[in-house]
Amino acid sequence: MKIVRLISLISVILLASAMVGVVAADFTTPESIVAADKVYVSGITYDPAVFFPGDKGTLTVDITNGNTETGVNVNHATVSSDTIKITSRPYDTSNSLGPAQKQSFVFSVTADGLTGTYFPVFSLSFRDSDSLFYRAMVKIDDSPLVLTILDKPDTYSQGKKKTIYAQVANLRENEVKNVILDVSGTGITTTPSRVFVGKIASGATVPVNFTVTADQPTTLHLVLNYDNGDNPHTVNMDLPVTFGVDKKQANPIISNVQTKSDAGIFHITGDVNNAGLETANTVTVTSLSPAVPQDPYKTYVVGALKPDDFGSFEVTFLATNTENVPLQLSFKDADGNIYNSVQDVKISASNTTAQKSSGSSTIPIIAAIVILAVFIGGWILYLKKYKK
Repeated sequence: MKIVRLISLISVILLASAMVGVVAADFTTPESIVAADKVYVSGITYDPAVFFPGDKGTLTVDITNGNTETGVNVNHATVSSDTIKITSRPYDTSNSLGPAQKQSFVFSVTADGLTGTYFPVFSLSFRDSDSLFYRAMVKIDDSPLVLTILDKPDTYSQGKKKTIYAQVANLRENEVKNVILDVSGTGITTTPSRVFVGKIASGATVPVNFTVTADQPTTLHLVLNYDNGDNPHTVNMDLPVTFGVDKKQANPIISNVQTKSDAGIFHITGDVNNAGLETANTVTVTSLSPAVPQDPYKTYVVGALKPDDFGSFEVTFLATNTENVPLQLSFKDADGNIYNSVQDVKISASNTTAQKSSGSSTIPIIAAIVILAVFIGGWILYLKKYKK
């Protein structure tokens, strides 16, 4: 009996041990499930980084297997969102992701939402484990590039070249590319007519300066083209081109004019004052017909005059049978345009004659004085003798 009891006890113990082993086996995590837990999203890339409403682009999700010795089988990858529409097919092919390997899943997308921040959900299914879910944040922004005119002429003159100083600013949170400014208009010549800027980083500004020569009053058309990703966008601006007097233009004026002559050559001196708001460059003064310019100052170069600045000049010339001689004042603006103005200066012929004959004209005067002195002296002597 004891032997039977012992055998029964041993059987019970073995059976219990087997049952414990089965329960323990049920609670052991399979190796594939543990491996799947180490797969993670290592990168999210949108192109463009920030969408305009309606823009098309791509979403790239990088998956990395964090296991160093175990591969993982994946069989389905997709993205779900109400605002970021997926236009490409999901990944349904089963494949193995080896230890420490990375795989990229690329989806074609369209931004169907309004301005805002959205969170499309990326999901990745495993063969032996639950799916991986990840929220891939994206922004939609309708802010365009900003085209600003920093400085331009108040008015234009026919055939005169003027410079317009502009600036392009990127207020978006992403870089834009292929930025080009086109300038055109009827009766207008622009240099350059197309300004290639290229890429503009987020928050950056780029100058875009150009010159305009107008043959008639018209409208200047500015068209700023750029790409957000592969999506073209445009900013338009029109500028009126009107003819008139530029209120800021340099305005040199001749003043304090004095005239003298020496041996028949006239010398005119004076000042040139810049009464304008811009610098007058290469200011020169010369005499015009009927005057004949003579050395040493046929043309006098005053130089550059800043606003409210002045400089002196002297011109020399011959002139006959005239009481007025025109003086021409010339200068250049910042764009190299030449401006001329003419001012008549009165010269005194009588002063000229007196200076030329001063040596002979004093003789009659001196003789008259001597004769008058002799007469007075003789009269005094006569009176003295008569009184005696």
